[in-house]
Amino acid sequence: MNGTDRKFLAYLDELHIITILLPLSYHGGVSSSFYLVNESEKCPLDIIAKSEIGGHHKYICRFSGDYFFEKQYWVVDEKEGKTDLQIGAVIRTESFDEKFYYEGNDLGVTLFADETLFKLWAPTAIQVKLKMTPPESSFSEIIKLKRGDRGIWSVMVARNLELYHYSFLVLINQEWREAVDPYVKAVTVNGELGVVVKPDSPPRPRPNLPPLENPVDAVIYETHIRDFSIHPHSGIKNKGLYLGAGELHTKGKDDEPTGLSYVKDLGITHLEFLPFHDYAGVDEMTSNKDYNWGYNPLHFNAPEGSYSTNPSDPYTRIKELKELINRVHESGLRVIMDVVYNHVFIREDSPFEKIVPGYYFRHNELGLPSNGTGVGNDIASERKMVRKFIIDSIRYWMEEYHIDGFRFDLMGILDVETMREVRKTCDSMEEGILVLGEGWNLNTPLPTEQKATIANQAKIPQIAQFNDKFRDAIKGSTFNILDKGYALGNEHYLDAALEVITGSIGFKKRNLRLFNEPTQSVNYVECHDNHTLWDKLQSCLPHVDDTIRAQFHRLATGMVLLSQGIPFLHSGQEFFRTKQGEGNSYCAPDKINQLDWERKSQFIDNVNYIKGLIEIRQAIPCFRMRTSDEIRSNIRSLPSSSPILACTYQMVHDEVILIINPSTREQGYTLPKGDWSILVDKNQAGIYSKGVLHGGDVKIQPISLNVLLKK
Repeated sequence: MNGTDRKFLAYLDELHIITILLPLSYHGGVSSSFYLVNESEKCPLDIIAKSEIGGHHKYICRFSGDYFFEKQYWVVDEKEGKTDLQIGAVIRTESFDEKFYYEGNDLGVTLFADETLFKLWAPTAIQVKLKMTPPESSFSEIIKLKRGDRGIWSVMVARNLELYHYSFLVLINQEWREAVDPYVKAVTVNGELGVVVKPDSPPRPRPNLPPLENPVDAVIYETHIRDFSIHPHSGIKNKGLYLGAGELHTKGKDDEPTGLSYVKDLGITHLEFLPFHDYAGVDEMTSNKDYNWGYNPLHFNAPEGSYSTNPSDPYTRIKELKELINRVHESGLRVIMDVVYNHVFIREDSPFEKIVPGYYFRHNELGLPSNGTGVGNDIASERKMVRKFIIDSIRYWMEEYHIDGFRFDLMGILDVETMREVRKTCDSMEEGILVLGEGWNLNTPLPTEQKATIANQAKIPQIAQFNDKFRDAIKGSTFNILDKGYALGNEHYLDAALEVITGSIGFKKRNLRLFNEPTQSVNYVECHDNHTLWDKLQSCLPHVDDTIRAQFHRLATGMVLLSQGIPFLHSGQEFFRTKQGEGNSYCAPDKINQLDWERKSQFIDNVNYIKGLIEIRQAIPCFRMRTSDEIRSNIRSLPSSSPILACTYQMVHDEVILIINPSTREQGYTLPKGDWSILVDKNQAGIYSKGVLHGGDVKIQPISLNVLLKK
């Protein structure tokens, strides 16, 4: 029976509740009785409510006894009219979750020496078949799967099917659908089919990296695999590819390091890559024609093919991604993976929706897919098998690829319990794994108290969040390009600046507290989203020359690096990265998005300044205190007149003063008694003294960051 044959509609909305819609054009939409029928039984339905809605009479009916999802049911009315019972809102009930939650760790494909096991969670399917095709062949074989407990369908094929292409055929609501395995780990070009592959055997040992004792010891550097190497003068051979991002000892036109060797020398600890799971938006066979950031998820456990030297070979992308990660580890750095579990590219086309329609996504009060993400769908992470998928995926990337951290895109869409489980899973596998995310409060139908947002930071204390208060207080509003923050000379942000550089813990004003601990705050003024800081400065300060803009830029970046919390840099920020004024470059060409290594040469003085600040942060622990108690005990705000911001940091053997002057005028200041070594001024930064200031009246240079160490 197809949709055009149905005289009326019937949906299973709870385990014992059926909703029936009779069009007014069908016997006036009136029936006094209904029956639930399968091959062997006929059960009367109790009508418990009736209403008129949209040209239909709506009947809510209850039935007794068990419902067997593996069987096909029909609803018959008093006139012997008949329709198939479709799976409705029942899949979004807690009772459905309890009934079908599967704890096993073997979903997807398991390849043995002489056998291949396929398992799929599809509790609402009436039939499931496996479609498999040998490599280099167009002949497909169809095999039926057997249904087991918890809605698991499986088949053991008595052959080693390595490199076979495969998909599942599922029959739901009288309709056959073909879908890629949600747990697929390798895919054909553009993710059209799954591919059977074997994991590393034996598994590669995890890298022997120095311990990350605390999240605030990290310095994160965000980049995009293509941007990182694609510039014509990057000196990198494999431009735009996994292998290129992992090349060592590359040099630019100035014969100085570029790429991975450059960022290692810069002093960062973590390289964060924009998404490299399989995504839409780039044709993998002609990848130079397209560009995309990667926030269009297709397959969450398979690497993207456009960064591979051979997208047609499923193993190549896997091996080359592993080689990139290995090279980063060999350089003493860690890899953070940007993960996009909050939505899929197109809901209707996703394996989730095809295999268990309606389960994996949130729906609003009208029964329509919600859209807090702004892309047409929100992942329902609060459901047990959705949460399980996310946890299984995190575990897989850690086990198979040795990922060292995860950056959750639009984390506020996800629920608190899922993020707690993510944190717990990471901790059970490896120490020092960073978990951070965008805790924005988005309009998704999840109770406010369950959202993994900044407002609920106390419920997920071991997860760091991007600090938009820091961003906007220091550089000015991201969404008003003309708004200037404290570091751009706006002294109205002075109090806010003090709060955010001390970890956003409510240092002086408890009502301004954003986080309980500094380890929760990711401090930034620029990332891949929105205008670069340089481009914002071009708009904010249209009548000043680039020398002044560079000083404001240096000050804002310096405040990121010397604030309590976790510093986050956008690649190229240290050499005034520009996207030519483009504020949303997610699919812009390389000339907009590329990391311009010639700017690194042009602005090498600023690069060295930022390198010096990173060196100071790592050498002097007062800039990375572990707890809010430590901050409150050891930092004091010094007397100063606006716009000057001054703090003293007490350490066991030393005392440090931080003085910031964001104005374009020299400012007078009275230093405490003593001799103060200059580690940072507006021109130089590093752990070695640049001179000495003596206590008393001094002049603070305009647009300057100053760090003084008591001798």
